[in-house]
Amino acid sequence: MSKPEYIFHLFVAGASPNSTRAIANLQEICETHLKGKYFVEVIDVYQQAERARQESLVALPLLVRRMPLPERKFIGDLSDRIKVLKGLGLTA
Repeated sequence: MSKPEYIFHLFVAGASPNSTRAIANLQEICETHLKGKYFVEVIDVYQQAERARQESLVALPLLVRRMPLPERKFIGDLSDRIKVLKGLGLTA
């Protein structure tokens, strides 16, 4: 398997409705626009509190695009597709 072009860390708060929507929205965006070129790690801040502290979270859910650089952050359930796609550089 080749190295993914896009690496995402999605910080969520358990199984809250916003967290569930963010996971589903990110999965749909990735499968539609980045199929075969991405890696997603979902981090539940309740289960991995230390990782959350290291990230200095301000709100949840929080998507961090680690690669490609520069790193980008998106707050919310990722339902504003145009904003997310533009932020990821996937639209003009």
